[in-house]
Amino acid sequence: MLQSDLLSKTIKLSGAMHVLFLNSAAHPFVNLAARQVRTGTITLAEDNVATLHATTLRHIPYHEYTLREPPATMDIAILDLLYQPNNAWIQYGLQLAAYALKQTGTLYVTGAKERGILSTKKRMEELFGNVETLAIHKGQRVLAARKGNQTAVIPLMNLLDAPSVFATGKLDEGTRLLLDALEVRKTDDALDLGSGAGYLGLRIARLATKGSVTMVDASLVAVALARRLSEQSGLSNVRVLPGDGAQAVLAQRFDLVVTNPPFHLGGLQTSAIAHRFIREAAHVLRPRGRFYLVANRFLKYEPTLQAHFHAIEEVGGNTRYKVLRAMQPKQP
Repeated sequence: MLQSDLLSKTIKLSGAMHVLFLNSAAHPFVNLAARQVRTGTITLAEDNVATLHATTLRHIPYHEYTLREPPATMDIAILDLLYQPNNAWIQYGLQLAAYALKQTGTLYVTGAKERGILSTKKRMEELFGNVETLAIHKGQRVLAARKGNQTAVIPLMNLLDAPSVFATGKLDEGTRLLLDALEVRKTDDALDLGSGAGYLGLRIARLATKGSVTMVDASLVAVALARRLSEQSGLSNVRVLPGDGAQAVLAQRFDLVVTNPPFHLGGLQTSAIAHRFIREAAHVLRPRGRFYLVANRFLKYEPTLQAHFHAIEEVGGNTRYKVLRAMQPKQP
């Protein structure tokens, strides 16, 4: 049974309902809900801009919902654990549901054991004072909690300040290795693809004193954090953009492109993002530009690099990671 089938068998929608999807815009049930809700509303409280470019549904940044929307307006809220990066996002989603739902409104949460559905059930019980398991199929569960007088009134956490959202001020091992191998020239115009909170991009900006750095990330929380850190740094040669890969800068050209690409999407391992970043890097690089990529050793990106660049070499790494440099992008 598909996820959308499981939800469709447990969630009953009417045409006049107001439905909120909590950072779950990629769930196939969104399209079914859009067809069934005719006079009501579908709202996507979403962080990932890559899931929004093809939709006409109303959407609000996940972390800004309470800044833009009044409380107690939604009949139903839906949270899929598959699309939440970590526990902080799940906890925030539960709190946001308590804020957004009307009295007697219902929160539905779907997920598997390995995504934390059992611990989430305990959190729902603590917050709403009730929880019910509506369906179980092949490890996937659908839980429901109704907002009522027992629902706890607590301050909504700020995702930008949650310490587990990004390792504040710290570089992960792969990014450190990338920095060790990276050659940055003073006049470089650089692009950081999938920049996260911007630690790599800001370090490049400090070296490219006569150049510039553009940071792009699909996560609106990451973009907000990177902008905050950029302002705090006092650097004037940085800009931060929300975007799906290099789509926001395809008309520009860069001397240097760097990436530590994600290889998980919606809780599932994928190399598709990195392969696309490689193709896009070849497109936006100047003829003598350089492209650096760091990845786990088991990920085979070399064939795609060879298809789009004339020169590829490993310039750094360790037993777990490799840093690859590609030069001389091939003409399409």
